[in-house]
Amino acid sequence: MTELSKEQTILIAMRKTLAAIVKDVAPPPGMRHPLSETTIQDVRQCLGLIAAREKELADEQGRGGERPYYADEPQSVQLVSLDGIGRRKE
Repeated sequence: MTELSKEQTILIAMRKTLAAIVKDVAPPPGMRHPLSETTIQDVRQCLGLIAAREKELADEQGRGGERPYYADEPQSVQLVSLDGIGRRKE
């Protein structure tokens, strides 16, 4: 695994910070959001730009195609245990 560049570290910190701010100010259902619609759109745009740059950097490093997945989501690669494999008895 390659070490993250300074730019990647900054992007990750910015993404996590913006996401934490959004979570902290999220109102209960039915309540008005404390942020203005313009601010909400600006945050979305920032997160989109961060994600796009992170993807560009990952593609440059040959790490493209990575994405999170759920534990119960079927994977394209199946693991096979080699413990049960042995020689055939004739």
